Amino acid sequence: MKTNKNIKSFDSHLEENYGKTGTQSRDKFEEEFETFKIGVLIQEARKRQQLTQEELADKVGTTKNYISRIENNASDIRLSTLMRIIKDGLGGDLTLSLDL
Repeated sequence: MKTNKNIKSFDSHLEENYGKTGTQSRDKFEEEFETFKIGVLIQEARKRQQLTQEELADKVGTTKNYISRIENNASDIRLSTLMRIIKDGLGGDLTLSLDL
């Protein structure tokens, strides 16, 4: 079996491309990645419940376009809207934590 000597760990990839943890570029990447994850989580939950973007938007009182933008990481989302999507639209609960 051949091994590829060019394979790097994900951490070294991040450091190489975005800088060390705590640098401005790395912090920006990690912040954007968190908003990306929120969109993916909403999309996966919506699909598990067999809801279209339009159906979810109707339940929440927003537009299909806005739901699409959230799922595709093209829009910032207000906390109040996120809570409505999760509670009213998906029937779930939102749990937040702070790491200080």
